[in-house]
Amino acid sequence: MTVRLKIGTRGSPLALAQAYETRRRLAAHFKTSEDAFEICIIKVMGDEILDRALSEAGGKGLFTRELDQAQLDSQVDICVHSAKDLPTLLPEGLIVAGYLPREDVRDAFIGGAAPTLAELPQGARVGSASLRRQAMIRRLRPDLQIELLRGNVQTRLNKVASGEFAATLLALAGLRRLGLADKVTSILSLDEFPPACGQGAIAITARPQDKQLLADVAAICDPATGYALTAERAFLHVLDGSCRTPIAGHATVSGDQLKFYGLVLRKDGSQAFDARIEGPVSEAASLGEQAARKILADAPSDILAF
Repeated sequence: MTVRLKIGTRGSPLALAQAYETRRRLAAHFKTSEDAFEICIIKVMGDEILDRALSEAGGKGLFTRELDQAQLDSQVDICVHSAKDLPTLLPEGLIVAGYLPREDVRDAFIGGAAPTLAELPQGARVGSASLRRQAMIRRLRPDLQIELLRGNVQTRLNKVASGEFAATLLALAGLRRLGLADKVTSILSLDEFPPACGQGAIAITARPQDKQLLADVAAICDPATGYALTAERAFLHVLDGSCRTPIAGHATVSGDQLKFYGLVLRKDGSQAFDARIEGPVSEAASLGEQAARKILADAPSDILAF
């Protein structure tokens, strides 16, 4: 069978699950076998660096640079990403072609020592690689010992199961895509724990000159998710969200209206500044930008860490 498309992806189990979901949707759209779409695994720097936070190693581009280059070199046709891993500015020659329908955006708590964050023993050791999650945990439970925990989803779950960490937090969407939702001991509310911008969404990148390919990708993507992510990425862009500052952002779409909530925290959780805004989906980018500027106007000048 002739290969219609080559799909680039990282090699982690979650990245592959997202690539397989994309392949299934493309096969259904083309009414052909999944074998017509080749999954091409590309090693990325972010998966190799496990001993330090991304902010210390180069930021979000660590999960995308090699995939970007493979696309620009025409080794693959499209690439599949976790939307929250995408830098706000893509390299010249690449665009976001669309987003698959979004999964649940909430964070999941996986507790070994207790089923919820509130019930953890005082001073318990919690592992997380996310500055956002670390700051929000410190905001709610300043007594806890927060330490870096990198690695794929199963590695993090194993660290809790072995007792090395009392708990960790992971995206509920990723656990569901991996069939691991049974590991969740509680789900954190959006009010207390707003998600990372892009959380729960799968992004597909392509080359802008590939017009027919862009049309085919659009057929499997979700416009509402696209509007939401446009607002969230615009919010991040104004704040230069590059893994160095704890930032949360979440947009929801109902009909032709969009509601956006954004939050910026100090790393120690001692201060937080937020913004709420709503308007037509046609102004999604502007709404995200306005929310970011409101926070910048309200917050101290040193709130963003560069």
